[in-house]
Amino acid sequence: MSGREAGRSAGAPQAPAHPDTLEVVQGTARDKLEGWVPELAGADELRAALEQAFDYRGDVQITLKDGSQVEGYIFDRRGGSSLADSFVRLMPKSGGGKRSVSYADIAGLAFTGRDMAAGKSWESWVRQYWQKKEAGETSISLEPESLE
Repeated sequence: MSGREAGRSAGAPQAPAHPDTLEVVQGTARDKLEGWVPELAGADELRAALEQAFDYRGDVQITLKDGSQVEGYIFDRRGGSSLADSFVRLMPKSGGGKRSVSYADIAGLAFTGRDMAAGKSWESWVRQYWQKKEAGETSISLEPESLE
């Protein structure tokens, strides 16, 4: 018997567990990146910003050193020993298939699209479930919110 079960008496009614009292693992803190334009002063800043862009669930706009821009969703990145050997892969918003961009060609980055995952954490779903349950609602379940 676990320590938790040892404290229970057989047949004793159990009060519903509240999510704030359950054992939980600390989640990853997410910054609000929507609208952010990072300073790309050097290679380390560029790599860090592109790492955040990879985790971002919205579109980003990349300005290339030749002045052109591409906006889309970053779905992959390949780190190399130098900026020239490192690539970010994205699906352009305008269509036309996947595109690879060398880190060495990037002059600027902007988080332009809405972060589709913002506020959609498991903790918020559980909180909403318990609020409905405490309000006496029945036939409730943990369903994801619409992304739109």
